[in-house]
Amino acid sequence: MFKKLSLVALSTIIISCGSPSPNSSTKADFSVDYEKFELDNGLDVVFHVDRSDPVVAVALTAHVGSAREKEGRTGFAHLFEHLLFLESENLGKGGLDKLSARVGGSGANGSTSRDRTNYFQTVPNDALEKMIWAEADKLGWFINTVTDPVLAKEKQVVKNEKRQGVDNRPYGHTSYVIDKNLYPADHPYNWQVIGSLEDLQNATLADVKEFFNRWYVPNNVTLVVSGDFDVDQAKALVKKYFDEIPRGEEVAPLSPRSGVVENTIKLYHEDNFARLPELTLTWPTVEQYQADAYALDVLTQYLASGKKAPFYQVLVEDKKLTSRVSMYNRTSELAGQLHLSVRAYADTDLDDVQAAIGDAFAKFEAEGISQKDLDRIKAGQETGFYNSLSSVLGKGFQLAQYNIFANDPGYIQKDIEQILAVSTDDVMRVYNKYIKGKNYIATSFVPQGQLALALEGSDKAEVVEEAIVQGAEETFDASIQAEYERTPSSFDRTVEPPYGKAPEITVPKVYETSLSNGLKVYGIENDEVPLVQLNLVIDGGQLVESMDKLGVANLTADLMTKGTANKTPEELEEAIEQLGARINIFATKENIRVSANTLTKNYAATLDLIEEMLLEPRWDEKEFELAKQSTISQIRQQEANPNAIAANAYQILIYGKDDIRAQNTLGTMETVEQLTIADLKNYYANYISPSVAKLHVVGDISESDLVASLSELNTAWEAKAVQLPELSQPAAPSESKVYFYDVPNAKQSVLNIGYGAMPATDEDYYPATVMNYILGGGGFASQLTQELREGKGYTYGIRSNFSGNKADGTFTISSGVRTNVTLESTALVKEILADYGKNYSDQDLATTKGYLIKSNARAFETAGAKLSMLENISEFGWSPDYVKDREAIVRDMTVEEIQALSKKYLDPSKMIWLVVGDAKTQKARLKQLGFGEPVLINDMTGPEK
Repeated sequence: MFKKLSLVALSTIIISCGSPSPNSSTKADFSVDYEKFELDNGLDVVFHVDRSDPVVAVALTAHVGSAREKEGRTGFAHLFEHLLFLESENLGKGGLDKLSARVGGSGANGSTSRDRTNYFQTVPNDALEKMIWAEADKLGWFINTVTDPVLAKEKQVVKNEKRQGVDNRPYGHTSYVIDKNLYPADHPYNWQVIGSLEDLQNATLADVKEFFNRWYVPNNVTLVVSGDFDVDQAKALVKKYFDEIPRGEEVAPLSPRSGVVENTIKLYHEDNFARLPELTLTWPTVEQYQADAYALDVLTQYLASGKKAPFYQVLVEDKKLTSRVSMYNRTSELAGQLHLSVRAYADTDLDDVQAAIGDAFAKFEAEGISQKDLDRIKAGQETGFYNSLSSVLGKGFQLAQYNIFANDPGYIQKDIEQILAVSTDDVMRVYNKYIKGKNYIATSFVPQGQLALALEGSDKAEVVEEAIVQGAEETFDASIQAEYERTPSSFDRTVEPPYGKAPEITVPKVYETSLSNGLKVYGIENDEVPLVQLNLVIDGGQLVESMDKLGVANLTADLMTKGTANKTPEELEEAIEQLGARINIFATKENIRVSANTLTKNYAATLDLIEEMLLEPRWDEKEFELAKQSTISQIRQQEANPNAIAANAYQILIYGKDDIRAQNTLGTMETVEQLTIADLKNYYANYISPSVAKLHVVGDISESDLVASLSELNTAWEAKAVQLPELSQPAAPSESKVYFYDVPNAKQSVLNIGYGAMPATDEDYYPATVMNYILGGGGFASQLTQELREGKGYTYGIRSNFSGNKADGTFTISSGVRTNVTLESTALVKEILADYGKNYSDQDLATTKGYLIKSNARAFETAGAKLSMLENISEFGWSPDYVKDREAIVRDMTVEEIQALSKKYLDPSKMIWLVVGDAKTQKARLKQLGFGEPVLINDMTGPEK
């Protein structure tokens, strides 16, 4: 359907985004240059040059996802995503992960969808040849290294990923139930991308090799290189490393094929982790880039997002059935599906929810969508588009997506044109065509024992629940080297390519100033994209709450987004969206934060709205009651979410139940219920002051223009004295103890292991962070990951880190592990901690230094990274070039210093060992850890301090 570009072609994508309204007078132009060529073996190569930072992003994307799998072998595409990181003939064990750590990369990563699998990372530009060498090894020199033990181990890792993301999560099986009923059994979207535990377990080595040889061939792959590099040199490198990989069997395109719902289907599931009933309705729609998909995107956003949305007005405001409604149109290569999901308040009958949905649709049918609302939605799409292109990797992703699914990297132009072409008539037309009066899938996910809340007439959904069986998994030794005949090459690929010219790292120029009202301002000018991002940090947050008013900071921040003295909540929201801006205000433990993201052309108008929200909150009583209901609903949901339970319980164990730092920032159901709007006004009056505030700005605006823009805020925002609490570092436990929170039938155990360590201002803080890199801070370079994931297959992921602020800090190891290896996992962590210092090697230090020094080339690439830099400067008083100071610490570090730090800060006998999981099968076993009888803490009071 699209012209195949087989010759070298240089193109420029010019984006003209903006409202198509006749009244629109401004358009934003933005260009993405690219060059595309094709090798003789069919490999598509796309280059994009961006000189803004000395980095390059390399992305290899195979046009294969779960849609290309066979029945009974689901999950193969995703399993492959994992396997390709482990080893190749020329990189050896650890493959790309070890290389990434040495060169200072962002961490090799990948993702799998129904239709494609990609592999990507961003590296300093002196490592470009190394990355091209490594990516070529995936295609031409990989498959021989996969052995039965390696496959057995990676099956366990993927199964743990499924448990973590699906089986052990509230409402996790929803997509499985929907897709099984939306698509016929022979449709490639009938199964989930991650596959089933049974299919994964049944995969054989022969299956793996067949899958690789069919789909991982150059003529089914796109390579994108984006960033700061020499095009001619990169072209020669791509040809050198990829040219001799043989072309594979031709891959025929799959034809679009919609889901089928011949009659409305109602299904229910009693969810072990849910505390609220949830209703999801799903309709079949159209595939990606089909014209109607754009109008469906607008339809879903208009119906459910924001205060003008019919669903918000009916279900949230009028009927008070829920705090929010989610609606989106998911498009894939072959088909689309539109989802409407309502997580109702506790004890709400979902038949009442469905009736209200009917009322909301009727309201839309009567009123339609106005041109003004359509323009508002398109303005947000424009800002979102620019944000997606704010990094070299983001641009690379977009170029690969268009090349594979539209056969044209320059399809961005057509994509935008179709977004802007949507009319109000189109929106109503697609509603009538795909939604009104059409059959759908209705799933009712309800808490255990509350089946009466499900839609009347629902049938039981078929959901496969894994039984917890001790010792059920096979044993393996993934370290066994594969024996094979090496794949030939025209040159010696075992020799790792050298580095290129070392990148010149330039620390962004930071400006600092203070306004007369006490507000401190920190900024970086950056004109890569026509955006301005800012965050305003007001110290205090939950720390200044009293124990009987827990949650007041959170609700105060929430209400500040719900209208102003001069604008109703609906008018404020519309004013923000009309600019295509995003403004958010929220509370953390330590501060109230105002964040904003806007097009440069709309910065002044966005700042006016921020000032209005900050200085003239409306204190809307109706919004206050809605916010309280929503917060209580969130607290209730956390009570059954193992990860939330672990986070909340760990804070109590660190600080003690009577310390404000141990409390949930949302508050408790009791304190939130008792809060009044007067409490919010009192908090605002006492603690929202420029005297304890810092503004950080990054983007396409000069220092002089920024300072001038703040004159009105300087005058109108009066300073007041704010007394912040004096906090101390909590004492570490004198001896280790195991604490267990029981979540019956949990498919994973969530681990939080650690203690109160030191604040970020401590002289040992950054050296300890350096020490932690090989332990658990370095991803796949870390011992915890190598032992528990790569060696044993116990977990999908495990990490350790030192986290601190000016007053205190913690050291934490966190993971979710397979339930039946809870003891084995914690015992292995204990062993690694005990041996870490004495086993630390010169090679470990070299890897650490290589990563922490070389990764500085990426330290300032994105606006988010620059904002974090400014916040560190303002919070801790560090110099603008503190990154260089840290680099000196790393360069001077010795193995002996690492060992001393390890002995001081990694004592496994003086830590909290928290486990959230299935007590009936795991609690008693944990006594073998050697820290006494595990303490059950389901009352959440924690120990006295």
